[in-house]
Amino acid sequence: MSQSSTGCWNFNSQSECHFLSFPIRYCQSLRCHLLLSLSKTLDRSLCHCNRCQTPGAGGGIIAQLITYPLQTVNTRQQTERDLKKEKRKLGTIEQMCQVVKQEGWERLYGGLTPSIVGTTASQGLYYYFYQIFRNKAEIKALERQKKGIGDGSVGMLSSLIVAALSGCVNVLLTNPIWVVVTRMQTHTNILKKDHSNRLATPALEETVLSAIEPFSFSTGHAIQEVYDEAGFWGFWKGVFPTLIMVSNPAMQFMLYETMLKKLKKERSLSNPDNNGVTALEIFLLGALAKLGATVVTYPLNVVKARLQAKQVATGDRRHQYKGTIDAILKMIRYEGFYGFYKGMSTKIVQSVLAAAVLFMIKEELVKGARLLLVKDGIHTVKSKLP
Repeated sequence: MSQSSTGCWNFNSQSECHFLSFPIRYCQSLRCHLLLSLSKTLDRSLCHCNRCQTPGAGGGIIAQLITYPLQTVNTRQQTERDLKKEKRKLGTIEQMCQVVKQEGWERLYGGLTPSIVGTTASQGLYYYFYQIFRNKAEIKALERQKKGIGDGSVGMLSSLIVAALSGCVNVLLTNPIWVVVTRMQTHTNILKKDHSNRLATPALEETVLSAIEPFSFSTGHAIQEVYDEAGFWGFWKGVFPTLIMVSNPAMQFMLYETMLKKLKKERSLSNPDNNGVTALEIFLLGALAKLGATVVTYPLNVVKARLQAKQVATGDRRHQYKGTIDAILKMIRYEGFYGFYKGMSTKIVQSVLAAAVLFMIKEELVKGARLLLVKDGIHTVKSKLP
């Protein structure tokens, strides 16, 4: 996904802002005149309706609602610190059932509200700063063109830098939200009847994080917990690995665009009249793109979760992390490289499903918006005809 110099969002390596453009010199009849007027109306509408942000945000929220229980289980798997491996590892479905049985089904959606707020804020902030940095890059590109350097367009490297800067600013501004989400996802409700038994079991001492906590762990409780533990700067725990993980969406979209472009090219060669793609194909391409990006950046995701989760105040100091480097070194020393891939299978399923749903919904919403604009354009042109 990129933005052209005219301010139109481009999808699939093609500009859809001019998908109904017609050569003026061939418009001799009233029918051609009508189509040309409709084309211009659609061009203006599609170029200024920010149709990339709205479908993308809508698809992201829907995908999040569908896959959130998997996110919760995955975060819990990532933050498990059973160094002696005394507990039998539960599968994803088993762990979900265990959470429902012991804590209630609502715990699978712990932190959903701040997560949706974070998703919405992240999308808005990213596109806002992307627009700012992109405009600056375009101005510099035009200045270089006047000096005889380049063709005035923003190159691939500049586009990647713009996307990275936008992502970094977004991370710095929204990290507190995701710290709260992690706390709410990893919070375990300890019942009185189980609490006394667990205290007598040294192997499970780590599960007793504090005295009996309120059954309803709200956003306010999570915010207070973070502040009491580490003060104001506690809301920026895990920000360093998160900044590095800015490359994940970039990898995902680059893989998606590359595969989609190749698919369309092969299809156009076999059938020049049909180079479109179906919703199922978009689903599969989005899934493959997210899979590749997730495998590369997953260890950083585990480190981030460990830093943002509640730190054990007493007991084994091997469970306490002072920072990113300390967490990495302790995980390597006491858990081995396996520790960096805890919950990997759950994350792959969740990420692939979420990305595939997002791309599919986005494409369908874009098609729906285009049809509405076509109808609106026809109505506008007809109203102008004598």
